[in-house]
Amino acid sequence: MPAPAPRPIGAALPVTAGVPARTAIARFLAVKARGLASRARRLATLTPESAGLDADDMPYAPSPGHFRAANARLAQIGQAVERRLAELARLRAAQAGPRDVLMALAMVEREVDRARRAYGMFHEIFAQRGTPFAPSLAAHDAIARDCYAAVAEGAPRLLRAPLLAPISYLEHGYSPATMRRGVTLSRLLGESNPFPVIRIPWDRDRPWQAVFLHEVAHNLQADMGLWVENRNAVIQRLAGDGRPALVVSILGRWHKEIFADLCALLLGGPAVAWGMAVFLAHPEDKVMTYRPGGPHPTGYLRVLILAEMMRRMGFAAEGAQLARIWKGLYDPRRGHRMPALLLREAPRAIPAVVDEICFQPRRALAERALAGILRFGAEQQAAIRRGALGLARGRWPSELPPRFLVSACGYAIDAGADIPTLSRLMVGNLSRAGAAQAAPDTRQQVAA
Repeated sequence: MPAPAPRPIGAALPVTAGVPARTAIARFLAVKARGLASRARRLATLTPESAGLDADDMPYAPSPGHFRAANARLAQIGQAVERRLAELARLRAAQAGPRDVLMALAMVEREVDRARRAYGMFHEIFAQRGTPFAPSLAAHDAIARDCYAAVAEGAPRLLRAPLLAPISYLEHGYSPATMRRGVTLSRLLGESNPFPVIRIPWDRDRPWQAVFLHEVAHNLQADMGLWVENRNAVIQRLAGDGRPALVVSILGRWHKEIFADLCALLLGGPAVAWGMAVFLAHPEDKVMTYRPGGPHPTGYLRVLILAEMMRRMGFAAEGAQLARIWKGLYDPRRGHRMPALLLREAPRAIPAVVDEICFQPRRALAERALAGILRFGAEQQAAIRRGALGLARGRWPSELPPRFLVSACGYAIDAGADIPTLSRLMVGNLSRAGAAQAAPDTRQQVAA
């Protein structure tokens, strides 16, 4: 028998020669519709297996709750995809005009794009738990969970329960950053984030960065409902104290970052202020420059705010020492690019802001002050110092909660601890402890 004739190139496309233009267009659009429908349902579910995780990875994997939350969001998008597909089918069955069909196809494409972006973000975050970085990420998760547990202990029932704790992942970028629970993300075309996500730069994967506690504090502020109340309180306090409108406006705009800095100190103590200062130490051109409209305090003033917080927490000597070092590095008399009025008002405005954010009762906190919920004093600092001595000698201080270990590492490094050994101690113990303490269905949830 003769060999079958080869299929002509383009045979999958509709053959339109000799048919009416309307029929040809309908066939052409039908091909697009079929291809789109075949892609539309492919990204509906994410499992540990589809994220590339095997049995050895599961101790470091996101909790079942995180997978459920991701899949619930994908299911919501999937329902929108199905509605758009049904609408497309109705239009085609009714032989609607090409313009209407093209618009319906575009609406399906939009929902598929949302599914693709959401699936891609969750997959990117979850799949890192199948890499060599997984234990370090699990260690960061353990620190974040402990910060939430500290709030739950200090103010039972303040946080909703069960509440998925932040999950960490690695990405490029100089600084850690966070995406809060419920915030709409442009990368997801306006979809809201179902749980907090904290980005860690690839080179900052060792779990003792003070700035990590700052990012956790951003999530705590949102989950405690302090976002608006905190800003209003700062503005009213400064205005009531007679501070100039420009100063009130600037410090009111900085309220989120100042809260995260001060809350991080309550979570980890004075070592956090030193760690933040190290993070913020740059050439004068950056530290002494005010950025109009920016959310972050100018570096020069930011560290002075941290020093004031140390004083209020009962660590006046350390606070004064940090301020001396900072003012020695950065002297406005050598030149700066900050509003003169802001610089002149800072000595009076900074103590008021610190007092208002941390030491005044808030309705969202059931009329308690943040410093009354996250108590940190000499007893906690002494425990951190003892833990630091053990870490410097290669011993694991099992009595310290994970959030205090961040600070203990800072002191251990200052005492000359071997950094690779310290990293192995922190990552190994924190990642194992987190897996051992959590039941499979409630891991990385906060019982408030």
